[in-house]
Amino acid sequence: MPLFEIETDAHIIITWAADETAAGGVVKDAYPHDKVIRLTKRPRDTWVISKGALGLTNTRVDPCSVARDCLSKAHGDKLHAIRLYRQETGTDLDDARKVIESNMVMGW
Repeated sequence: MPLFEIETDAHIIITWAADETAAGGVVKDAYPHDKVIRLTKRPRDTWVISKGALGLTNTRVDPCSVARDCLSKAHGDKLHAIRLYRQETGTDLDDARKVIESNMVMGW
């Protein structure tokens, strides 16, 4: 059974359902007053939430040293370094780009 991500005006619901109609029915049963904004069939049968992206990790990471490490691993390739930084920190694309670019300017 596929996994669906359903965003309403008040909730984000992750559920298994036979199809999109059944997934919409889950929302109507559980939250009859919610308006469905987005209903997406997930490409895999698991759901992962990065604790780092939510700010739930206890460790403090120096973004500059992580960025410099990613730049080193990427041999100075900015796009590859951004991908590595996102994987390591869970940050979004725009924030990763800013950190990597600012560290490139500083001469990683």
